[in-house]
Amino acid sequence: MLLESLQPETVIWNSHFIAMEKYDEGWLLHFKNGNSVYADIVIGSDGANSKIRPYLTDIKPFYSGITMLEGNVHDSEANAPFIHALTNGGKIMAFGNTKNVLLGQKGDGNLGFYASFKTEESWAKNSGIDFSDTKQVLDWFQQKYPEWDKVWYELFENAEAPFIPRPIYCMPLDQNWEALPNLTIIGDAAHVMPPFAGEGANMAMLDALELSENLTSDKFETLQEAIADYEIKMRNRAAVAMKESLENGEKMHSKDALSTMMEFFTAH
Repeated sequence: MLLESLQPETVIWNSHFIAMEKYDEGWLLHFKNGNSVYADIVIGSDGANSKIRPYLTDIKPFYSGITMLEGNVHDSEANAPFIHALTNGGKIMAFGNTKNVLLGQKGDGNLGFYASFKTEESWAKNSGIDFSDTKQVLDWFQQKYPEWDKVWYELFENAEAPFIPRPIYCMPLDQNWEALPNLTIIGDAAHVMPPFAGEGANMAMLDALELSENLTSDKFETLQEAIADYEIKMRNRAAVAMKESLENGEKMHSKDALSTMMEFFTAH
């Protein structure tokens, strides 16, 4: 839907960004396909591992203490019928003993899920688990979640390999940098945060709106002023969302997570 709203050739495919360098008053971007393109302004919207961000700031995200192991069940109605029925087209958040299982039905009939838990940042590398082996992952789940009901095994037994371990990161809440006249960032490139407030995509869309309004406004004398105004507001509101995300992550992975989250949703 979003792509169809754009003019033809707005998106240039097969353009894997490699590097860029200052050129005149803008940037010369180099791509894996051998093309080089000049841009008078660059907006980095390339996610948590942004290759654009380092040209603006050397501030890096910190590990939140939580890792999520991602799995996906194809055609869950056929392959995981009990959990499919339990989910009933919606989402499930299960809590117990500082660990979570989070899952949701997708529009294509698949079911995405996460085992979410506190661990060291290097867990995936040091675990010895072959994440393309569903039996090894199920064995790990049974050992890591020994108090949990066997009903959850259906997810791991029928998931498509490989599973994907995702250490969860967050940008510093007090991050700051000096605005440039020809470069800025939006979305996770600007403020990657844990998913536990559900605000990441909302923040990214608001970034795009506010930045576009500033760049097309006549109230700023220069592009640098327009970008600086956007970045200050963006960092301030993102810090609020990041703080909420971190706090919710702690609540969801606490010993009293179930009662805490029941109270939270009842109050809302």
